[in-house]
Amino acid sequence: MLIIKPIEPNVQGDVTHFFQARWGSTQMVISSGVYDCASMDGFIALNEKNEIIGLLTYMEREESVEIISLDSIVEGRGVGKALLQAIEQHALRNQINKISLVTTNDNLYALAFYQKRGYRLRRIIIDAVKQARVQKPSIPLVGYDKIPIHDEIELGKQLMEQS
Repeated sequence: MLIIKPIEPNVQGDVTHFFQARWGSTQMVISSGVYDCASMDGFIALNEKNEIIGLLTYMEREESVEIISLDSIVEGRGVGKALLQAIEQHALRNQINKISLVTTNDNLYALAFYQKRGYRLRRIIIDAVKQARVQKPSIPLVGYDKIPIHDEIELGKQLMEQS
């Protein structure tokens, strides 16, 4: 059983713990800004024991939604897909037609995940991670598959075609 629901104040402590346990901090430093993910709007995925097994945070912009974080602690159970569907439905309900996000150059899994769901590569932000390390030195130098982490890759999706 998988339950997706908006982050509410009563789960804020659990959200904070989730980020600290997974990433050592609630702070996310990316090219669009510095964010405290524990205080952001988002969605949580809960298992049958009411434990958080996935989490998505986002920032609404004027005409778009930027996904700041998407994290699942279980693979192959549709958690990431369900969270992505939740934010897309939220955007459409709020008449927002564009969703964007960034991931790092080493995260080949994320690049495949998003592209399979209609997200397109928009731009490469050269040395974005190097700049982020100035504010958050704990960002590793090497990531998945021993790939050095240097750049961010922006992806985006148009939810409905413009007429």
